[in-house]
Amino acid sequence: MIARNLRHLRLFLAVADLASVTRASDLYNISQPAVTQALGKLESQAGGALFTRTRQGFFLTGRGEALAGRASRAFERLDREMAAISPRLQLTATAAQLSALIATVATENFTLAARRLGLSQPTVHRAVSQLEQEAEAPLFQRSAHGLIATRPCQDLARAAQLAFAELAQAEADLAEFDGREAGGIVIGSLPLARSVLLPQALARFRQRRATLPVRVIDGLYDELLAGLRRGEIDVMIGALRNPAPIGDVVQEPLFEDGLAFVAAPGHPLARRARLRPADLGDRAWVVPRAGTPAREGFERFFGAAGQPLPPSILEAGSILLMRELLLRGDFLGCISAHQAAAEISRGLLDRLDIEENLPGRPIGLTFREGWIPTAAQAEMLDLLRQGVADLDRL
Repeated sequence: MIARNLRHLRLFLAVADLASVTRASDLYNISQPAVTQALGKLESQAGGALFTRTRQGFFLTGRGEALAGRASRAFERLDREMAAISPRLQLTATAAQLSALIATVATENFTLAARRLGLSQPTVHRAVSQLEQEAEAPLFQRSAHGLIATRPCQDLARAAQLAFAELAQAEADLAEFDGREAGGIVIGSLPLARSVLLPQALARFRQRRATLPVRVIDGLYDELLAGLRRGEIDVMIGALRNPAPIGDVVQEPLFEDGLAFVAAPGHPLARRARLRPADLGDRAWVVPRAGTPAREGFERFFGAAGQPLPPSILEAGSILLMRELLLRGDFLGCISAHQAAAEISRGLLDRLDIEENLPGRPIGLTFREGWIPTAAQAEMLDLLRQGVADLDRL
């Protein structure tokens, strides 16, 4: 609800900055009753008073400060990209138009964008055309293959996504004032977190907040990173990259993880001590995909001994798939030590006695730079941090 009327939010911020409805109405050249009506609608959506009205002026309540912080951050992102296209957009662009723009950039097609939004194709086409008219410049290049967004258009669409994500967090912040739950948490999960760290944190989180929506998205690193940067994912958890992949994300290490070389229970090599690369080079292996930190560690293990990589390699990032392959064939596996710990403790896999001295890889959290979590999101992050101690007991 909060994100549906950008003009009302701008008026709200003007009143907060100027402490006056009269000055805000003069700034935007609209009537005082119109400003008062906009504030009333926002306060209804926000669940309570945003201002304390006094003879000295309008002053933000705690609820108002929460909304003002989020709205200011949202417009800071939006206005920078709008100004790069046309300053008029700051006055005329609506949330509906920006939603249409986001969907069209993503799908490169008005019809597909309309389906994504549950609207008619003419409605989406008209919304984008209105933005282009105000911008006095094309936002898309029309081609036989679809609509290709210009660079400024791509930047605006991404800024709009992040602005809407910020306003969605405002909904959650405001709900906390009334003891309600709103919003949710979207976690991008890499393989290690799926099997060990995240399940424990989620179980504890549900004991505290039984109904707040939580969505876990499994995927490859690059896909999850793109979702994080677009505001579709709140936080990623898993192996960190060194250096950080791009400047607009922040990484928080939680612990160091090593590698585990594993085999099916009872495998002949599981009974041998001090295995070396020379003992393993002719075996069939199941390992994580190329480019992942675990795969790089596997390759360094053989490279440090001056040996070529085993010729038989099957890529699989899932510990479940790896385990099933090891049980069904004469395979060996290489995977995160913490990820393998639960399988080994349950007797589902045996750990090989390997001579290796590889550096650990950092496991942790990845956020957007400047991201401020809601209270519920902060609780989840704290549970993930606290859960690191449990890993040492596996």
